[in-house]
Amino acid sequence: MGLDMYLTAKKYLSDYTPAEKDVKDQISEIYHPMFKAGMKVKEISFEAMYWRKANAIHKWFVDKCQDGVDECQETYVDVARLKELVDTCKIVLADKEKANTLLPPQSGFFFGSTDIDQYYIDDLQDTVDRLGDLLNMPNVEQFSFFYQSSW
Repeated sequence: MGLDMYLTAKKYLSDYTPAEKDVKDQISEIYHPMFKAGMKVKEISFEAMYWRKANAIHKWFVDKCQDGVDECQETYVDVARLKELVDTCKIVLADKEKANTLLPPQSGFFFGSTDIDQYYIDDLQDTVDRLGDLLNMPNVEQFSFFYQSSW
């Protein structure tokens, strides 16, 4: 039990793009009995990032993307916001004195520590590294990103 956080990337698959249609056909072939009943593959998704008890990052998503509403709902996050999160993490990593202003820890039921300690720093560095790679992915704009937490 605790704060689990997920960033999911989703991409709609078109019948009019040959490569995407091939992917849809391959998935349909694997799950053939279901698709005989009229089901169709419409999108693919993958877990782009996972955090565990990174409560400062969670607070950032709640404040910046969920209008302060924290009900474990799935929320769309555009690429510009993800870049903003990476930039914010970089600022705090360069100057820890800015942590309580820019990325303050948040207490909550099994949200983990509210100390600005090595675990906090590691969460920020992991966010910079993983989201940095994601945002440098070719055609990243073709994906839609969604944040969701569970606690």
